[in-house]
Amino acid sequence: MSETNPAVDAWVAKAKAWRDEIGRLRAILLASGMTEDFKWGKPCYTHAGSNIVLIMPLKETCALLFTKGALMQDPRGILVQPGENSQSARQVRFTSLAEIVKLEKSLKTYLKDAMAVEAAGLKVALRKSADLVYPKEFQDRLDRDSALREAFHALTPGRQRQYHLHFTGAKQAATRASRVEKAIPLILDGIGLDDR
Repeated sequence: MSETNPAVDAWVAKAKAWRDEIGRLRAILLASGMTEDFKWGKPCYTHAGSNIVLIMPLKETCALLFTKGALMQDPRGILVQPGENSQSARQVRFTSLAEIVKLEKSLKTYLKDAMAVEAAGLKVALRKSADLVYPKEFQDRLDRDSALREAFHALTPGRQRQYHLHFTGAKQAATRASRVEKAIPLILDGIGLDDR
């Protein structure tokens, strides 16, 4: 069994919801031999220095988030895509401690598979930002403004995807145009939407 991390101990002590579920998941993860860390404000479990799984207490569920879940075997059909734009991560969601207890043996198998995926060096083939189709309101600005185009292409792929999701999330052309106008100064400064 791995050692507990003091940052996770403090986080668990402050948890208002899913306390029993978090405790059981934590015990299973520590027994797997992974190292407990605290990243992105959540307990993160690593193997050979790579992130494998996080405990994610959400509003309606408590989940295990496998960072390369898309590459894992799923014989029980319990891995779900966290969102429509998630490419690599997959979750196992629980609504009770009883569900965790019932799936404990399977979870141990899934954890071994997740560590094997990482040990094998497997990588998820991510969609490239260049493959994304940008809305007309933004594409027209990119086509006309070489400084904007250069600044946008200098952003990391993740920041480019953030802008893509932000722009395409608007249903009306006027909203998309407004979002583009507000984003242009940020893009020119090399700043992502979440960097503020």
